[in-house]
Amino acid sequence: MSHTPAEADNSANTPGLRIQCLSVDTHDPSRIADFWQAALGWRRTYEDQDEVALEPPSGSPEDGVSPDLLFLKVPERKTVKNRLHVCLRPTDQVREVERLTALGATRESVGQSDDVTWVVMADPDGNEFCVLRAFTAEELSQLQQA
Repeated sequence: MSHTPAEADNSANTPGLRIQCLSVDTHDPSRIADFWQAALGWRRTYEDQDEVALEPPSGSPEDGVSPDLLFLKVPERKTVKNRLHVCLRPTDQVREVERLTALGATRESVGQSDDVTWVVMADPDGNEFCVLRAFTAEELSQLQQA
């Protein structure tokens, strides 16, 4: 296959990297993986006392696309705000916040104002994550057309 000079330059400058997994340090990998497995409906693909891996459901649109979640045992507990967090896009924000709370998540304040469209929460280990607003019907239509 031949490339034009512009194509060759683009491919040469494109990193050959892909995010494989997001790793989360935790004092108890199995416990926190239980929460995220229930929250996302993902499957455990590996587990030992020091590590648990979660992947999207086999055959789902996210399978092989979304990074895996890897929970790694560390001796210390979380003490400060996360430098990286997950943002979740629900179909119904209110319902999902209620469901995640029932699973053990808590609502958190990290300095956000009262008029933001997302809800900041923390998993049972205290790791912050956001539940974004649902897409509008117009946004969903545009996504489906893309």
